[in-house]
Amino acid sequence: MTDIPAFFAAGAALGASAGFSPGPLLTLVMAQTLAHGPREGVKVAMAPLLTDIPMLAASLLALSFVQDRPAILGALSLAGAAVVAFYGWECLRARPLSLPDIRVAPGSLKKGVIANFLNPHPYVFWATVGAPATLAAARSPGGLAAAAAFLGGFYLCLVGAKVCAALVTGRFRAFLGSRGYALLMRLLGLALFAFAALFVRDAGQFFGLVP
Repeated sequence: MTDIPAFFAAGAALGASAGFSPGPLLTLVMAQTLAHGPREGVKVAMAPLLTDIPMLAASLLALSFVQDRPAILGALSLAGAAVVAFYGWECLRARPLSLPDIRVAPGSLKKGVIANFLNPHPYVFWATVGAPATLAAARSPGGLAAAAAFLGGFYLCLVGAKVCAALVTGRFRAFLGSRGYALLMRLLGLALFAFAALFVRDAGQFFGLVP
């Protein structure tokens, strides 16, 4: 991944898979939509824009202390490959969703922020995948523009996927319980396996096994 479009594509694939994958935040998006309409579901979808900043900052700070240690960076790349491959496997195993039949009070953005802060997946993602990829993008020929492309692609598709889930739940709720949703998740899973392979290649370069 050495150019801006590639980093944007990587961020977009990771963001879309995270956005559409079943989890606490997606469930809350659908619950708020069913209880109070798509507008409240969209508010929940915006939560990662608030919660992920400290996670990314802390991960980048930690990486700054090991940036001159190829062995550690190689191990992180392998960990990132494992995480991305696991996300890909989860996408391949995804089934049509059952919409939650619950009623919750408004306060959607607050609930979304709390749910995302208590969810361990974002912490694991930024520590092993997101921050290393952002740093790699910044060090590529594209520089800060490549890093911005990765983060832009990620958040565009992460938040966009959850916004779509809110709108679909409100208007075309049957889609989330259809085979079309399962097919979409399988396509995203295959894309994630491809990116996991790129992280393995990066690990090989850090270990001096790949030119």
